[in-house]
Amino acid sequence: MAPLRVLILGGSAEASALARLLAGDDRFAPVLSLAGRTKAPVLPPIPHRIGGFGGVEGLAQWLGEPGADFLICATHPFAAQMRRNAVEAARRTGIPLLIVERPAWSPVDGDLWTGVADMAAAARALGEAPRRVLLTVGRKDLAPFVETPQHAYLIRSIDAPPAESLPPSAEVITARPPFGEACERRLLEARRIEVVVTKNSGGGDTAAKLAAARALGLPVILVERPPAPDLNGLDAQHAVDADGAMAWLAARHEAASRLLRV
Repeated sequence: MAPLRVLILGGSAEASALARLLAGDDRFAPVLSLAGRTKAPVLPPIPHRIGGFGGVEGLAQWLGEPGADFLICATHPFAAQMRRNAVEAARRTGIPLLIVERPAWSPVDGDLWTGVADMAAAARALGEAPRRVLLTVGRKDLAPFVETPQHAYLIRSIDAPPAESLPPSAEVITARPPFGEACERRLLEARRIEVVVTKNSGGGDTAAKLAAARALGLPVILVERPPAPDLNGLDAQHAVDADGAMAWLAARHEAASRLLRV
């Protein structure tokens, strides 16, 4: 049986882990697609492409030619548009879809969290009085904070945001996760941070800032995830990690093998 063709929409730790699991597995012919938003992405050990597809039409066309048997959407939990495109492309083509999404963070004793719906609400939740803010929301989501310039922002991002997108009292540090709790605590203390603003991305790579904030008694403004797309009528399932995605692929491969043996 020919290897089953798998297109993985990446951008998450789960997508990278899945690429590592698939490397050298001759049951599958995977391609990992990266959006190209990070200037120097960590490249996978499997074939890959960088850049968008041109919306739903382009993605559906790619699924048809060069073609894929399965589509795995393992984008960042906040990549809402890409996820909607994946769902619609799967609907148009009939290709089985797996959505890989790690669980969101949940508060524990000692957490001082305020959940908000979006970035504008997060900026408003900072209040009128000036505060020292650790802002880790990604370089594409800074506009609402430009409108609240009274705060002193420490912005952490993998790539530096354009200077024109920054609030006036902002300092940028570039760093790539994972981060350790001790380092996060030292950062919060050294910069005299009073509040942390971040997305509810889930996962372990960036959770240390929440533990550090808890230890220091600092409040956290947490932007909740966008709504999940409707999967009605689709051959679609969910997994929470790379192992779950591999189990789904292995089951699909076994089913295809049984059909050939009949």
